[in-house]
Amino acid sequence: MQDNNQNPAASGGTALGDWIEARFPYRQFLRNQLTEYYAPRNFNFWYFFGSLALLVLVIQIVTGIFLTMSYKPSADHAFASVEYIMRDVEWGWLIRYMHSTGASLFFAVVYLHMFRGLMYGSYKKPRELLWIFGMLIYVVLMAEAFMGYLLPWGQMSYWGAQVIISLFGAVPGIGEPLATWIRGDYLISDITLNRFYALHVVALPLVLIGLVLFHLIALRTSGSNNPDGIEIKEDKDENGVPKDGIPFHPYYTLKDLVAVGIFMAVFFFIVFYMPTFFGLFLKPANFEMADHLQTPEHVPPVWYFTPFYAVLRAIPDTFGGVLAMTLSIVILFFLPWIDRNPIKSWRYRSFLYKLLLLTFAGAFIVLGYVGIQPASTTIDQIGWRMTQLYFLFFVVSWIYSYPRSNRYYYTAFAIVAGVILMFDLWRGPDAFAWAMSIVPLGLTAIFLLLPTVTRLDESKPVPERLTS
Repeated sequence: MQDNNQNPAASGGTALGDWIEARFPYRQFLRNQLTEYYAPRNFNFWYFFGSLALLVLVIQIVTGIFLTMSYKPSADHAFASVEYIMRDVEWGWLIRYMHSTGASLFFAVVYLHMFRGLMYGSYKKPRELLWIFGMLIYVVLMAEAFMGYLLPWGQMSYWGAQVIISLFGAVPGIGEPLATWIRGDYLISDITLNRFYALHVVALPLVLIGLVLFHLIALRTSGSNNPDGIEIKEDKDENGVPKDGIPFHPYYTLKDLVAVGIFMAVFFFIVFYMPTFFGLFLKPANFEMADHLQTPEHVPPVWYFTPFYAVLRAIPDTFGGVLAMTLSIVILFFLPWIDRNPIKSWRYRSFLYKLLLLTFAGAFIVLGYVGIQPASTTIDQIGWRMTQLYFLFFVVSWIYSYPRSNRYYYTAFAIVAGVILMFDLWRGPDAFAWAMSIVPLGLTAIFLLLPTVTRLDESKPVPERLTS
C-alpha cells in the first residue's frame, strides 16, 4: 500500500499538486476509485458496456448543449430550426447525427449491460440497490428519449407523442384530465413542446446524472460482480487485498480504451454512412413537418420502445394493455426478490435456467420486431405469445429459486397452463390462435415438467476461487 505521507519527490507530486491535495484530496480519490479499487480479474467483454454507456451519456450531453444553441422550442420554428442546424450551422449536421445516433446506441449498450446483469446475477445480494438504481436510470432514460423525440416536430415526432400520451387517457377516472395535464392543452401544441424541451434539456439530465452517480457509489460499495458470481471481498490476503482482484487502473482502463476505440469506429461509421440506419434511428416521415390534420398510415415508436409497445398491442383492452406494458417494466425492479436462487452466475445454473434466460431474451427481441410492424392477425398473435413468454420468465425464475418436489412442479404447471388458456379464451381465439398456443404451453411443459423426469434442473458446484 502507498504511504500517504511520503515526500513529493517519491510520489511524483509537485508543489502545486501538494497544495491542491491538502485542500482537495484528488490523489486519494483517484487511488480509491482506480489504482486501489480492486476488481475481479476475470472480467470479459460483457463488462465493457457499462463504461460505454457512460461514454455515450457524455456524448449526448455535449452534443445536446451545442444543439440547444440553435434550436427554437416553438411549434412554428422547431422544425425549421432543425433544418437550419442541418444545412446552415457549421458542422451542425454532424452534431445532430451524433446526437440521434447516440440516442439509439445508448439504449443498445444499456440493453446489453442489463442482459449481462441477468446472466451473472448482478441483481442479487448484496447488489439489490445497485440494480434498482440501474432500473431507475433506464426508466428516466426512456422518459428522456421520449421527450427528445418530440423536439424535431416532424410527423413521427408529433403523432408518436400523440399516441403515447393518449395512453394515459385509458386510466379509469383520471385518464383524460391526466393526458390533458401532460400535454398542457387539449392537443399537442406549442406548450407541450416547450415543457418537453425544458424536461429534456434541464430536468431529466440532472436526474439522470444524479442516478448515475448513485449507481457508481453503489457499485463501489458492493464491489463489481464477475462471471463466476463469487464475492472476491470474502477472500483477502494479509494486506486486505482480494486475492482474486486486480487494480482497476491500469488493467481495466486500458481494456476499456480498446472497447471505446471499436465502439467509436462503429458509431462514426453509422453517423457518416447510415445515420437513419434503415429507418430505425431516424424515420423518413420525421423529415416532414408535423401536420395535425394528416395522420401517418403507421405510427410505430422508435425501436428501443417497440418491445413494450408490442406488449401493449397484445392486449385487446386499452387499459389492460397499458397495465401489461407498465407491469413489464415495473416487474424488473423486483427481480432480486423474484429470483432468489443463491447461485448468481448462469455458468453454474441449470441447463433449464439457461434455456429460460435465452427464451426471455429471444422473446424480447421478437417483441421488438413485432412492435415495428403494422398490426395484423399474424403479427398480433406472435406479439401475444411473446408477451406470455416474457412474463413466463419471472414466474419460472421464482419457482427455480429453491429445489422443488415433483408435486410442486405438477401443480405449478397446471396453474400456469390454466392461466395461459384462460387468457386465450378471454381474447376469443380462432384456430390459428389455438395452434400458436403450443409455443407457451410447450415451453411451460419443458421448464416445469422436465425437472420431474430429468436432472436438467440441477446446478453445477460453484468454485471457491475465480476461474479464467
